[in-house]
Amino acid sequence: CIFPIFLFFFYRKSLGRSSVRSRMSLKSPKAYNSLQKGAVIWDPKPLQVKKIFEALKKGLNEYLEAHQAELDYLSGRHKDTKRNSRLAFYYDLDKQIRSVDRYIRKLEFHISKVEELYEAYCIQCRLRDGATNMKHAFSLSPSTKASRESLVELYKNFQECTEDMCFIEGALEVHLGEFHLKMKGLVGFARLCPGDQYEVFVRLGRQKWRLKGKIETDDSQTWDEEEKIFIPSLHEKFEIKVTELRGLATILVGVVTCDSINFFTTKPQAIIVDITELGTIKLQLEVLW
Repeated sequence: CIFPIFLFFFYRKSLGRSSVRSRMSLKSPKAYNSLQKGAVIWDPKPLQVKKIFEALKKGLNEYLEAHQAELDYLSGRHKDTKRNSRLAFYYDLDKQIRSVDRYIRKLEFHISKVEELYEAYCIQCRLRDGATNMKHAFSLSPSTKASRESLVELYKNFQECTEDMCFIEGALEVHLGEFHLKMKGLVGFARLCPGDQYEVFVRLGRQKWRLKGKIETDDSQTWDEEEKIFIPSLHEKFEIKVTELRGLATILVGVVTCDSINFFTTKPQAIIVDITELGTIKLQLEVLW
């Protein structure tokens, strides 16, 4: 088994942690302090990263197709305008075409960058799995000096692969964009009465949004804040907590979690979440990516 082990170490060294990171760029070096040298490394989540990557790539391709269709439409009008229209309108159309074309180039680069990051992530994941399998094989064989040294080296490579995967997760998270949440109100039919006051608390990791609302006499709702921007996370889910305010007392209505995988799309998503177990009170949000 010496030859496969040699191949593993050679391949691991050929990639190298530094070479992996030299190919990745972060928008802000302070954005991921937990990735700095000597920091505690969390456990990578390859299955979750795969789901987010596929949803992200699908959403980016939707944006690309939409803008490509817009470019084709403008280009067709551009040809007709060149033959029979005012010169000022022709140049304005030409300006729109150049703007859409630049945006398409940015989208294509964005998609290629995401694919590059995920490809590097998959390589490190396979290397990490290989180190795990080889550690298990060595643990079943008789203990010798050579095997103990190999186990130490395997453990070191396992740790390096884990650290690289976490670093790439952080770099990939930079490319997830933004979620614009808009409060649409509570839906509760007979459960909502004029004068009732509620507090809604939305959390995504360390990001928080707390807003208060009141049911008016005409059954309309007023909220002290209606929109909030959240930065998507690879591992965190939205946590939504609703409480009813009664004077100095607060009554918990319900707490729910909501996955964000389906939010990576070009169209605004209307979300209706059951706050109570029986669904007697629902929260309605709109999410735009």
